[in-house]
Amino acid sequence: MPHHDTVRTAHERFVTTGQLAGAHVRRLVADSWRRSARSGVDPEVPAPPVDMTGRALTSYRRAHPLAVAMPVVRDLLVRPGADAGWVTALADDTGRLLWVEGDRDVRRRVEGVGFVEGAVWREDCAGTNAPGTALATQRPVQVVGTEHYARPVQPWNCAAAPVRGPSGQVLGVLDVTGGPVVAGAVVMSLVRATVAAVEAELARLAPPVLQVPSDRLVTALTGAGGRVAGGRLRVLGPDVPTLHLGGRDVRLSLRHAEILLLLAQHPTGLTGDELAVQLSDHALSDVTVRAEVSRLRRVVGPLLSQSRPYRLTAPLRTDVDTVRSLLEVGDVAAALSNHPGVVLPRSTSPGVERIRDDLRADLRAAVLASPEPGAVSRWVSSDDGADDWQAWQRLTVLAPRGTPAHVQARGRLDLLARRLAAPRAG
Repeated sequence: MPHHDTVRTAHERFVTTGQLAGAHVRRLVADSWRRSARSGVDPEVPAPPVDMTGRALTSYRRAHPLAVAMPVVRDLLVRPGADAGWVTALADDTGRLLWVEGDRDVRRRVEGVGFVEGAVWREDCAGTNAPGTALATQRPVQVVGTEHYARPVQPWNCAAAPVRGPSGQVLGVLDVTGGPVVAGAVVMSLVRATVAAVEAELARLAPPVLQVPSDRLVTALTGAGGRVAGGRLRVLGPDVPTLHLGGRDVRLSLRHAEILLLLAQHPTGLTGDELAVQLSDHALSDVTVRAEVSRLRRVVGPLLSQSRPYRLTAPLRTDVDTVRSLLEVGDVAAALSNHPGVVLPRSTSPGVERIRDDLRADLRAAVLASPEPGAVSRWVSSDDGADDWQAWQRLTVLAPRGTPAHVQARGRLDLLARRLAAPRAG
């Protein structure tokens, strides 16, 4: 890693001018600094919000899927850290710290920068930090000293890694924070090993992943009067698409996720020809479509009708529906929080691309109409909004003059203007 004096100099230049050209800073850190600045994080005063305390936090922790993993975490990290000089934190998938345990002196000192149970340490709240950046990048991260975006956090080192459930979804993040010992490779290895043990424990305790419907599944899906119960479909973001059905999570292939999403968007059903056109720009034969639907029916059972047109026999709620519902009631911030990424990013299905583009357009329109600078900051921090000229202009209007968000917005507009003015080769 670069020497801390070199990083400190680069950090000072960046927060003052917004420039990083030629700086000897890891790309992971540089990208995180840019996201932090776009989100309007104050580098002088980190302000991670504490949005849950007392009984509400206790109840939430007790019901959280990661609660069963805490004995493993305590055995492998908390107890060793009590002598080694670090604290261990386990956060949920929004960056909210659920447990912070370990060395009492270290814990007391990190409380001074807001590293407490119930605080949200996402990048857009606290700037570059291991748990927040691990969630943003979906991979293990070590952040050392001056690599932190907020200066009050720079005396600390931290190492963190996402924790995934049996179906592949990110449930939260495991973090170790402390002094010089945490800057070494050994602690990063300990964090990785503990996450592996936690994920193994979650897999051991989880109900079996559904592959082929059984009589028990059919019973679970059909209630009184033989009516089929619906399910929930997750298709947003980089995680493996998942169907929650009959009390179980089903990991889906991309093609099966595409079919379910398209049928969920067309409750009256689709003919074989219509489904073929929605699934591919190239001609799909009726035999190919029937074969895919037949394989999918073995996974979802009575949720998919036996007759044509192909249709779902019960409502299927998707995370796309959730985002749309939040936009309908004007809660733009919550809509952005529930949008971890685009719809089925690997899909080239014309029907899915249409849903993806429509949702992106709806989100963008809501952001541009929002009076909240935080919502606009979050949009321009995303891949979709990073080069959105109108959104950056909107942020210059909403963010108070002189704040980091306003300065960053002005700098970004200047950069985009230079790109547009640059002569094209050839």
